[in-house]
Amino acid sequence: MKFNDALWGATLLLFAAALGWHVRSFPNIPGQSVGPYALPGALAVGLGVCGALLVFRGLRQLRTPDGGGWVTLPAWFAARPQVIGFAVLVCVNALYLLAADRLGFIVVGTAYLSALMAVLQVPLRRALLSGALMTLLIHTVFYKLLKVPLPWGLLQPVAW
Repeated sequence: MKFNDALWGATLLLFAAALGWHVRSFPNIPGQSVGPYALPGALAVGLGVCGALLVFRGLRQLRTPDGGGWVTLPAWFAARPQVIGFAVLVCVNALYLLAADRLGFIVVGTAYLSALMAVLQVPLRRALLSGALMTLLIHTVFYKLLKVPLPWGLLQPVAW
């Protein structure tokens, strides 16, 4: 899916305006001519200029005959398997965000990877086994080696 540059530019302009408005509240540092607002303020100005250029380019592109519309759907969007795969990808990411703390990384990760493999037409038993093994491997690397605190959720009583 491709969005016209004018839409991205307008979003960037809004972000630049919000950033510029926010940095106005930064306090001055006594004895210094440049305060903590200088760098984020300059960044807001730069983002605003880039956003304005994108809006200009996008509006100019809309006037051309082959410039497309505000949103252009890709060719794969008409193919059912790709749309189902995309929908599953969005759903498993939403599942992870909403349920990882309550259910735990291992439970949600296994469901996540198994669903993605099932979309790729891996047989269900192999998808479940591979999903569980890969999730345990990922959990071990992040939890034990990298010391990243992953949620245990339902498995809290058996946490190792």
